[in-house]
Amino acid sequence: MTQTVPAPVWTPVCALSSIPPETGVAALLDDGTQVAVFRTGEDTVFAIGNIDPFSGAAVLARGIVGDLRGVPVVASPMHKQHFDLRTGECVDVAGVSVPTYPVRVQDGTIQLGRP
Repeated sequence: MTQTVPAPVWTPVCALSSIPPETGVAALLDDGTQVAVFRTGEDTVFAIGNIDPFSGAAVLARGIVGDLRGVPVVASPMHKQHFDLRTGECVDVAGVSVPTYPVRVQDGTIQLGRP
């Protein structure tokens, strides 16, 4: 039997132009979830959980955005672990990850997808 996955509900976060390239911003969703939204130098947008799993602090949006061997990453400002912006996986420590969120840009506005 095939299950149908519901289409995400898109929540506007901010204008793409509000995030300078190679930086991130934190967004607080209506259910209290903290999300870090990043814009790369190529104008690709990613969204991951904002909570650093190593420190428990809500700081990933303030991390350093870059590229590690072809992988778009953010380095946590706390202990400098790198998180793959595509998958949420920690590049430095196997088995550690943060959630990822569908993201799109519609009419210049960044939107997060939620089930």
